[in-house]
Amino acid sequence: MPSNPNDDSEPLPASGIIPGPGDLRQYPADDLVAWQPQGVLDDDLLDEIAEWLCTIDKASPPLKRFVDLSRLTMVAVRTSHVFEFARQRAEQFAGATPVKSALFSEDWVGFGIARMYESLMKETPIDARAFRDRATAAVWLGVPVEILKLEDKPAPAH
Repeated sequence: MPSNPNDDSEPLPASGIIPGPGDLRQYPADDLVAWQPQGVLDDDLLDEIAEWLCTIDKASPPLKRFVDLSRLTMVAVRTSHVFEFARQRAEQFAGATPVKSALFSEDWVGFGIARMYESLMKETPIDARAFRDRATAAVWLGVPVEILKLEDKPAPAH
């Protein structure tokens, strides 16, 4: 129930912090895991993303994913590393249940990396899409747009 009787907006969906990199959240009611990496997107951060994706894939049924690249301060990843990352993800996910993975960036460089990943995942069980608009990503993922703002206060991990 909204706290203000004149406020028709829905309360923010409940999220919880799950093991993995900082700011990794799970929204159980929407079968979604969301992450907003910060700092420099380099080969090390890309490897960290791959690591948490593998952990999530092993720990639970496939969840929809949302990666918000808006807090990156710089992109310094080698193109060859993006190709290697995509190849490994496709191999790890071979024969698995398809999963949606939305990548969001308003910045053109981050969006370009997301589009590259999208194209590399074609014809794999990872249905990756790059977005420059949260509302469009929310519709595609089938979740409330409020979730993708990542403004809620997650419950601590148990």
